[in-house]
Amino acid sequence: MLAADYEKQILAWFEDFHANPEVSWKEVRTTQTIADILEDLGVAYRIFTDVTGLIAEIGEGDEVIAVRAEMDALWQEVDGIWQGNHSCGHDAIISMVLGALLYVKDKQLTKKLRFIFQPAEEKGNGSLAMIEKGAIELVSHLFGIHLRPLEELPLGKVSPSIHHGSAIFLEGKIIGADAHGARPHQGNNALDVIVGMHQFIKSIYLSPFEAYSAKLTKVIAGGESLNIIPGTAEFGIDVRAQKNEVLEKLKDQIDQGMNSLKDLYGVDIEWKWSDFTPGAEVSTDAEAIAKEAIVNIAGSEALAPPVITSGSDDFHFYTIKNPNLKATMIGVGANLQPGLHHPKMTFEPAVLDLGARILAETLLRA
Repeated sequence: MLAADYEKQILAWFEDFHANPEVSWKEVRTTQTIADILEDLGVAYRIFTDVTGLIAEIGEGDEVIAVRAEMDALWQEVDGIWQGNHSCGHDAIISMVLGALLYVKDKQLTKKLRFIFQPAEEKGNGSLAMIEKGAIELVSHLFGIHLRPLEELPLGKVSPSIHHGSAIFLEGKIIGADAHGARPHQGNNALDVIVGMHQFIKSIYLSPFEAYSAKLTKVIAGGESLNIIPGTAEFGIDVRAQKNEVLEKLKDQIDQGMNSLKDLYGVDIEWKWSDFTPGAEVSTDAEAIAKEAIVNIAGSEALAPPVITSGSDDFHFYTIKNPNLKATMIGVGANLQPGLHHPKMTFEPAVLDLGARILAETLLRA
């Protein structure tokens, strides 16, 4: 197959994945489609009975170089209809990783190359499932690739690393007592607690040299009767930081604040933390390999600095679980607008072949 045929094949794969989005943990057709492609390419793979996703390998040797592709779509309202939607760009990632496999599968390899097709990145825990399945056993280097919004990378530019931030969510409930609107002293106004909570969160100050944020993202309180003061309320908080240790400091301060609010307002507050996604731990060695690959394939003019973004990705659980793993995620400028997770997100499909070739070169250099 000629290089031009590779590019057409990558685009055809993308169009198929784009037209058939599947949400986290339900990527059944996507998994089977990838398995069928691997069968056609004569590539060995492992599929699982209890989770979606699969792991493929080519080459020989004791050392393993790996690449991760996430498979899931978002559940999103598009033109008034709730549906699966690949506004996350994972359809592009699968296609680029399969494209890289096309470019390397007939090369003479001295190490094993492992292709991890991972479910549920949007849930923040699909990587943990793949780790349990042995995805990073014997792996020395791990690479990822992702399209970047126009505000981060212009078309034609490629970055050797994406420095995602860390994130965690809090969900909780205020448990007080309802009261008549004319007799507020007989109850506990949950909305007073919410206002106090909002002010408290905004009063958390860490070092101004660090990037971080915490904000209320959900409040449910009250009913149809406007003369009842609600004693109970549900709430949610989104907490983010560029560094994992800063996120931990934020989390500790919010825990302390919740306990103080309970005493201040005389209510009970229940809360739990969920969906922690760690910030990037980028290997300078892996980043250097990706940088050389970008320059070799696209020229020095295409090389962009590392991307610093407040977004998060469960790719970084791989390095958290194995600190010796040398990892980086390549960022590809694709004229992506208006932004990731926007229901009408678009990008230039022509970059898929470029991404595949750079990723293939990166794997071969590693």
